[in-house]
Amino acid sequence: MVRARGDVYGRVPEQPSGAGGKTGIKNERIKTKEQYKGILLMIKQVMNWIKTHRYCLVGLYMLVFLSGFFLLELHEPSDVHIIHCAVDDLIPFNEWFVLPYFLWYAWVPVFMLYFMIRDREAYLRLCFVMFAGATFCLFVYLLAPNGLNLRQEITSQNFCAQIVRFLRRVDPPNNVCPSIHVSSTVAVHLTICHAASVRNKKPIRTLSWIVTILICLSTMFIKQHSLVDVLCGWILSLILDEAANIWVLVKAFSKGKAGKTTNAVHEE
Repeated sequence: MVRARGDVYGRVPEQPSGAGGKTGIKNERIKTKEQYKGILLMIKQVMNWIKTHRYCLVGLYMLVFLSGFFLLELHEPSDVHIIHCAVDDLIPFNEWFVLPYFLWYAWVPVFMLYFMIRDREAYLRLCFVMFAGATFCLFVYLLAPNGLNLRQEITSQNFCAQIVRFLRRVDPPNNVCPSIHVSSTVAVHLTICHAASVRNKKPIRTLSWIVTILICLSTMFIKQHSLVDVLCGWILSLILDEAANIWVLVKAFSKGKAGKTTNAVHEE
């Protein structure tokens, strides 16, 4: 019988894994390569989709808007008009409204992405109403700086109160009227009401109305905005939505007129 040679204590040293270990490493490398190929294929598919749907690039204006917004946040004007009305004093602070307030950060992007993929006309309409409104707000903030003086000390210690404290640290009460939070939310709701892909789906329209109201109320109940900011945000989006309606009618009329002219030429 051949015995494995051990050390002075009789322990047998571990044998190298040999071919089994090499096979495991090889399999891991193959698996990693397959994952990379899958990622590259997905990127290629996305790029090909963008090439055939170039209208989606309109959404890149968001980067321009965000750049302007954060630059304005760094600007400290010498004279700031404080926005306030009597109704603001009647609205109590309620930290639980921070939940629908933060819902905005999912609600707006989700519908932008949905319309971008499923409904070209609705996507372009939403981009126009939302981005034109946001740009108008930036000019107002620049030319007529405004702010709030509604915030009071938060005494609650629950989870939502902590979120509001965090929000106040990162979002000072400047550049508030009109409210971009409100105007963009209303833009999404109005687009849902017009969009051919969802306007006949009553549950979605009802849900949109409820979410829109909750988000608008949340801005006032956590003292991020005055009622004046909210109303101005609503009016701004309504005006731009009406402008979009007029553009659609003009475009349809032009196509109809062009079609009649073409038919007349063919008849001649």
